[in-house]
Amino acid sequence: MLDEANAEIEAVSPDQAAALLEDDGTIFVDLRDPREVEQNGRIPGAKHCPRGMLEFWIDPESPYHKPYFASGKSFVFFCAGGWRSALATKTAQDMGLAPVKHILGGFTAWKDAGLPVELAEAKK
Repeated sequence: MLDEANAEIEAVSPDQAAALLEDDGTIFVDLRDPREVEQNGRIPGAKHCPRGMLEFWIDPESPYHKPYFASGKSFVFFCAGGWRSALATKTAQDMGLAPVKHILGGFTAWKDAGLPVELAEAKK
């Protein structure tokens, strides 16, 4: 499934994605589990959408729809290693969301490249 998705989607390097971070026309979407975000931080300004909710949040007919998915902006998806985000990018494209791409290597590659990370606030 991953090979099939990768054949139909656009992947960008962490550096290419970082160049889009300040673009008002691009929304970064973090697909990781909330515990991953809490433990490892996040890309500054990224929206959080747990992977299991993506289809519901994209679908304008869903009671869980998030308006930013209907904003007409571009999207950059990421997860920890790039696998979930590759499949999610394919799913989002199939649902009509465009343009959407994902970060090759995910958040791990982002951090390894020394790109900005916001740490989560400790829970009390």
